[in-house]
Amino acid sequence: MENIFFDYKNLKYLGKGAIIGKTVRIRNPEKVSIGNYTIIDDFTYISCDFEIGSYCHIASNSTISGGNGKVKIGDFVGIGAGTSIHPCSSEFLSVSLEMPSIPEEFQYGGINERIIINNYCQIGAKNTILPGVSLPEGFASSANSVIRKKKYRQWSLYGGNDSNFIYKRNPGQIKEITKKIKEKYDASISER
Repeated sequence: MENIFFDYKNLKYLGKGAIIGKTVRIRNPEKVSIGNYTIIDDFTYISCDFEIGSYCHIASNSTISGGNGKVKIGDFVGIGAGTSIHPCSSEFLSVSLEMPSIPEEFQYGGINERIIINNYCQIGAKNTILPGVSLPEGFASSANSVIRKKKYRQWSLYGGNDSNFIYKRNPGQIKEITKKIKEKYDASISER
C-alpha cells in the first residue's frame, strides 16, 4: 500500500514487515528509521529526527513533532491513540520566539531536549510527553497523562497530570516471550 504523503524509499531505514498507514504523514522521511514489524497507524504525524525499534505500535492520531528535536524509541513499545510527543517546545515561563514560522536568525529561547523511550514501554491513549523525558524499561502510563522530565522506576505504572507513581508492574515472562517472537520472525525473514 502506498502512502499519500511520502515515498517509502525516502525513509532513512524501513525494517522488514513494517506497516505504515496510507495517511501517515512524515515531514522529513530521510530523518526517520522504523524497525522490523513495527506498525504506525493512519493519521499519525512525525516531524522530527525519529527512530523506533522493532515490534512497536503507534496508534492512530498520534503526533511526534519537534522540528530539530530527536525521539528514540526502543523495541516492543506501544504508543496509545492520540498521544503527542514533543522534544521541542516553547518556554512558557520566560519569553521565547522559536516557532518554525519565524526565520531562524530571529529565533530564540525554547526547549529542545531529546526524548528516549526504552524497551517494553506502554504509553496510554492521549498522553503528552514533554521535552527531555527518558522512560526506563517497562514504564507504563494511564490514559490522559502528562509525562514530564523526572526520574521514573522500571516496570512501573504512572498516571495523571504530573505522571505520579501508581503501581509496580510484574514483567513476568515478557522477556522470554519476546525472545521467542524475535527468533520466530527473524528466522522467517532469512528463509525468504
